[in-house]
Amino acid sequence: MKAFFTVLVLACTSMAAFAQQSPIPLYPNGVPNAKPTPANYIENTNETAWITKVSVPTLTPYWPAKGTANGTAVVVCPGGGYAGLASAHEGVAIAQAFNKIGVTAFVLKYRLPNDSIMTDKSIGPLQDAQRAIQMVRQNAARWNINPNRIGIIGFSAGGPRQRGHTLINR
Repeated sequence: MKAFFTVLVLACTSMAAFAQQSPIPLYPNGVPNAKPTPANYIENTNETAWITKVSVPTLTPYWPAKGTANGTAVVVCPGGGYAGLASAHEGVAIAQAFNKIGVTAFVLKYRLPNDSIMTDKSIGPLQDAQRAIQMVRQNAARWNINPNRIGIIGFSAGGPRQRGHTLINR
């Protein structure tokens, strides 16, 4: 009986951890400003969690420990100079650091500018960042987030101001 209970607890813990980090598609009904993805344009994640050739952007939530959430959220945009996304140290690690202070974090896997998958490569990453904030705001009540306490942080090319465009117009 003790072994069964131990297995059950481990299974539940594993499922909770997995559920916490399930990516959510940014555009379930089709990506705007997109061209059909060529067959040779295949997303790749290497052993250091460097992601290239993103054509389907996602938002992955990282929830603070139960009882520690303070209603604040942040969208994390990993950098990589538009060559890729440094998703481990500029994504997951940052999200986990925010979790430690009660902030719900969402790591954005955004499209990298590329003429083969976008009609206008100068605005693709910006559209993904704007949509990520919109998605968090739309789901704020469901996710126990104050819609007036949502921020964004980015590194290198993942910074909130991309190619001269302002991320949020007030």
